Amino acid sequence: MGGVTERRRVIGLTGGIGVGKSTAGAVLEELGAVVIDCDQLGRDVAASDGAAYPGIVERFGPGVVSKDGELDRAALATVVFNDPQALNDLNAITHPAIDEEIEHRIAEADPSAPVVLDMAVLVDSNLGAGIYNEVLVIEAPLEARLARLHDQRGMAPDDARARIESQVSDEQRREVADHIIVNDGDRDSLRTALTEWWERTGRTFRAR
Repeated sequence: MGGVTERRRVIGLTGGIGVGKSTAGAVLEELGAVVIDCDQLGRDVAASDGAAYPGIVERFGPGVVSKDGELDRAALATVVFNDPQALNDLNAITHPAIDEEIEHRIAEADPSAPVVLDMAVLVDSNLGAGIYNEVLVIEAPLEARLARLHDQRGMAPDDARARIESQVSDEQRREVADHIIVNDGDRDSLRTALTEWWERTGRTFRAR
């Protein structure tokens, strides 16, 4: 584990599409946590001035670069999501750069505040491994997820189901969870559940 995380609480926050993970992160930030959006860090390190950009271009070639010099994310996605080895190669380039940025952000944060790593791929990758010291999983019933994806993202039910089924299962997330919160209501209900959990578990480091 990195030195900046040895004596502070670092929570890996994860959950499937439509469960309200990002909303949970926003609530935890309101409660005093420092929230680090690892998806955004992934975009940052892959930008033309990012640490992972040269390695991505070297591995995947000029076909994944758009006219403005930035990555053509659609072109890159077409390559990696049809080729497991290519996806592994991409992760091997980007994840160390993201981890380094996570460590940097934690080192700069208020040392008295718990840190939350908002990580969609916590279960299905090694991103952040050894940095977070507990895992919070947000869950929601399937029908609630489908309704949110329709109302908030305009996704058709079949498309939403396909996205959900393409991700790791609830059972796989539960296997790594230290805490599980079910988000089956509105934002106020989620805030109440998170606040109760936050006050019950405390702000300090909790060794796994």
